[in-house]
Amino acid sequence: MKYFCIALFVTALMVAGISAQGAFTTKYDNVNIDEILNSDRLLNNYVKCLLDKGSCTADAQELKRAIPDALQTECSKCSDKQKKSIRKVANFLIDNKPEHWKELQGKYDPNNVYYTKYRNQL
Repeated sequence: MKYFCIALFVTALMVAGISAQGAFTTKYDNVNIDEILNSDRLLNNYVKCLLDKGSCTADAQELKRAIPDALQTECSKCSDKQKKSIRKVANFLIDNKPEHWKELQGKYDPNNVYYTKYRNQL
């Protein structure tokens, strides 16, 4: 479950592409995660994009493309900083925005494959 969260939001908030080495870019590693999490407007815009319910910024569109890879590979292309930020985002969503968490899980893990695989890592 931890990596499911990581894949969803580190990719969205911090990862905008894949470098030549096959790793996600670190271009967005300095994004202020707290600012996004503490702004319903910003967070809702990311969630709507990921759920195909709203328009997407370039980084959010890239996130939608990268989520399946991140889930399937346990975020193997993510940097340590990205993984740390994703844990923060995941815990925030689970604790403070469970409705967003359930919607995102419904779209990206409808059969609970990744939840079952990662739930003990929380």
